[in-house]
Amino acid sequence: MLAFTLLLMTACLSRTRALVTIHNAQAVLDERDETISVLLLEFEESAAEWLWETDATRRVIRPSARFARACGRAPADIDGMPILQLLAGPSWDSGTFAAGLRALAEKLRNRDSFVNLRLPIRFTEQERWWQLAAAPRYDDRGIFCGFRGVGADVTDQRASADKINRMARFDTLTGLPNRRLITETLSDAMIAAEACGGRCAFMMLDLDRFKAVNDTLGHPVGDRLLCQVAERLGHMMSANRSCGRLGGDEFALVVRDASDTGAVEELAGRIITALSRPYDVDHYTLHIGASIGLAFGPRDGRTSEMLIRSADLALYRAKDAGRGVFRVYEPALYVQAEERRVLEIALRGALDRGEMSLAYQPIIDTQGGMLRGFEALLRWESPEFGTVPPSRFIPLAEDARIIAQIGAWVLRTACVEAASWPEGLRIAVNVSPVQLQNDGFVTTVATVLADSGLSADRLELEVTEGVFLREDRGATTTLARILDLGVRLSLDDFGIGHSSLGYLSRTRFSSIKIDGSFVRAAARGGREALAIIRAVVALAQSLDIATIAEGVETQDERQLVAALGCTHAQGDLFGRALPVTETRTLAERDWTDSAAA
Repeated sequence: MLAFTLLLMTACLSRTRALVTIHNAQAVLDERDETISVLLLEFEESAAEWLWETDATRRVIRPSARFARACGRAPADIDGMPILQLLAGPSWDSGTFAAGLRALAEKLRNRDSFVNLRLPIRFTEQERWWQLAAAPRYDDRGIFCGFRGVGADVTDQRASADKINRMARFDTLTGLPNRRLITETLSDAMIAAEACGGRCAFMMLDLDRFKAVNDTLGHPVGDRLLCQVAERLGHMMSANRSCGRLGGDEFALVVRDASDTGAVEELAGRIITALSRPYDVDHYTLHIGASIGLAFGPRDGRTSEMLIRSADLALYRAKDAGRGVFRVYEPALYVQAEERRVLEIALRGALDRGEMSLAYQPIIDTQGGMLRGFEALLRWESPEFGTVPPSRFIPLAEDARIIAQIGAWVLRTACVEAASWPEGLRIAVNVSPVQLQNDGFVTTVATVLADSGLSADRLELEVTEGVFLREDRGATTTLARILDLGVRLSLDDFGIGHSSLGYLSRTRFSSIKIDGSFVRAAARGGREALAIIRAVVALAQSLDIATIAEGVETQDERQLVAALGCTHAQGDLFGRALPVTETRTLAERDWTDSAAA
C-alpha cells in the first residue's frame, strides 16, 4: 500500500506538472493569437493591401471587411463564393476572361505559390487593376486546405507605369510613336514579312523649308505646325500602316504589307501632296513641303537598322533632286555613300598633306582689254582619287562641316599671293553659304587682310544666290559686316537659279557674274539668252554694278559680250586657270598695249 501510494503521488505530480506546462503553452498561444489578431486588424485598417483566403474548393472563407469593401460587397455576400467567379465579375457569364484571371486559375489548380500576379477587375463601370500574392495552406497531416494571400489595388501605379511607358515610346509633342517604337514596329513587320515570304516598306520623311518657320516665327509656331503635320499623317494611316516622329522635322512610316510596290509608291506621292498643302497656324498661312526616302524589306535590308539606312540614303537622293519628291532606294546609292565616306576621310587630311592648291583665272576689261584681277579656284590632287573636281568635294566639305577650315586656307593663301601683285589687280574668292553661317567668318576676313597687308578694296568675295535661298538672316548680316570692312561683293551665277531683284536690294554688290551657259547660247543666236544678258546688263548699269561674263572662249563671244555691255569677262580666251608661277608672270606683264590687242 505504501508503494502504491508513493506511485500514485508521483503520477499525480507528473500529471500536474504536465497540465501546468500545457496551460502555460496555451497561454502563450492565446497571447500570440491575440497579438496576431491585433496586428491583422491594424493591417486591415491602415494598410493599402487586404487579406484573402480560400478553402480547398477555392471558395472564399472568412472574408475581411477590407477585402469585401474592395469587391464592393458585404462580407456575408462573398463568404463561400468561388474566388474566380468573384474576381471575374460580369464576365463570368460571358466566359470572356482576362489573361490574368486565367493565370490565377492555373496557379490555384496546380496549388502553386505566386506573387505579383496582376489582373483587371471590373465590379463597376470603372476598370481596376489588382495585384495578388498567395501560397497554399496545409494542415498538420499535410492535407491541402486552400490558399491564403494578400491583394492590393495597383490601378494608380499601373496608370503611372503606363504613362512612363508611353513617354518612353511616344513623342510628347505630336503623340505619334517615337523613334524607339517605330523601330520596334519595323522589326515586327520585317519578321512577319520574312515569315510569309512577303515584303514590308519603310518611308523616311523630311519636311522642306521647316527651319525657316522656326527661324522667322519662333519654335512655338513651329511646334504647332508639327502637330498639324502629324494630324495629316494620322488621317492617312490604317491597320497596315504606322507613322511616327523620329525627331525634329523627321517623320517615318511603316507599311507592314508592301507586296504591291506600286501602291506604296503612290502612297508616298499622296503624302507629299497632303503635306504640301498650306497650313493655317496662329493667323499665319504657312507653306512647307516634304521629301521621302523609300526602302523595301527584306530586299533593301534584312534588319531594321539596314532598312532605315537604305531609306535615309534614298531620302538624301530625294533632297539632292530638288526636294518635294520621293526616291526609292537603289544598290548604287550604297556604293555612292561608301565612296563618299572614303572620299570624306581623304578630304579631312588633304590640307595637312599639301594636296590642295590654288589656280588663278584672269578677269579682263572687255573695253580696253586690261587685266583687272584674278579669280582664285581651288584644286585638289589626291594620290588616291586623282584630280577631284570642286563640284564633287566642295558639297562634301560643306556637309562634313570642314568647309570653314578649307575656306579660311583659300582666303589666306589668295590674299597673301594677291598682296604681291601690282596695286590695281583684285583677287576674287568664292565663299560657301555655310561659311557665312559662321559667326567668326568676319573676324577671319579681317585677320587675313591685316596679316597679308592686302587692302580691303582689292578683295572681292563671290557668293551665290544659295546664300539667300537658305532664308537665314544671319548670312545677310554677315555680308553687311563684310561690306563695312571695305571688301567688295560679287553675285555669282546670276540667272541660272531663282534669281530675284530682292537679292540685289538686300546687299550692295559691286559686280554680277553672268553664267557661261548664257554666253555660249547667245553666241549661237539664242534669243532668250540674248534677252537675259541684255536685261542683266541694263539692271547692273542702273544700279552702278559691274557685269562679268564667264566662260568666254572665242573672239566672237568676246565681241558679243562687249557689244551687249558687259564690263568684264573671263574664260579660256584670256587664260585658263593658271598655277601660281604663271599667274605672277601674267600679273607683272605690261598691259598698256592690251587695248590694241
